[in-house]
Amino acid sequence: MTPKTAKAAGRELGIPPIRLGINIDHVATLRNARGGRHPDPLRAAELAVEAGADNITAHLREDRRHITDADIARLRANLTVPLNMEMAATPEMLAIALKTKPQAACLVPEKRTERTTEGGLDVAGQHDLLAPVVAALGDAGIHVSLFIAPELPQIEVSARLRAPAIEIHVGPWCEALAEGRRQEAEAEWRRIVEGARAAHDLGLEVHAGHGLDYATAAIISGVPEIVELNIGHYLVGEAVFSGLYETVSHMRAVMDRAREALRQSDTQAKVGGR
Repeated sequence: MTPKTAKAAGRELGIPPIRLGINIDHVATLRNARGGRHPDPLRAAELAVEAGADNITAHLREDRRHITDADIARLRANLTVPLNMEMAATPEMLAIALKTKPQAACLVPEKRTERTTEGGLDVAGQHDLLAPVVAALGDAGIHVSLFIAPELPQIEVSARLRAPAIEIHVGPWCEALAEGRRQEAEAEWRRIVEGARAAHDLGLEVHAGHGLDYATAAIISGVPEIVELNIGHYLVGEAVFSGLYETVSHMRAVMDRAREALRQSDTQAKVGGR
């Protein structure tokens, strides 16, 4: 998307606010390294909300390597903001989601050998598997998103599945930037921007996540179609040095500044076009 088309998209959207979702998985990872109750993921979630998080994400994995069933239940019972439960599209996880009823659920690919989610969900190839899961979650009043690569076939099938939202996997872009692979980063960025616009045009709400830090969050907050960023590992890691409240509040400020700059640019474009 060129600056001109970005401004046009901004006018069409009216530049919606951007939400910050905080993933607390790795607070649980630290707790589980030794056992016991400390550090408590619920306490981390509540502190993140105090610092400006709009919602909390927790991934209940098949092997329970970090978040546990008890964590999900406590978070759902105590949070004052929406809980977004990341989950594989399995009968076990569907049953837990329908029992717990988080406000949102993000369907992600999962395998035991991965250290973290390695790619987007293949919704185009798994339509028949995903359709009843998306429908059951939606019927229960749970806001469903699908974690996918910014590829048009995946986006189009997501819309046909009637999932209200997608979350764009931005990990390849973040990694290419971090490793100085400039051309690859530029190509990935074009895919993100074009994918976000295509998804918006199909009526999907657009989120983004995986691998974001302060710098990349500031850049991607300037994409008007993206209305939510989900960030976890980086902020939990930074919290070791400066505290969780400080890292979340700083991320909140970074995103808000970038969004305000986009709004100002859109306003100037409107004035200049008169």
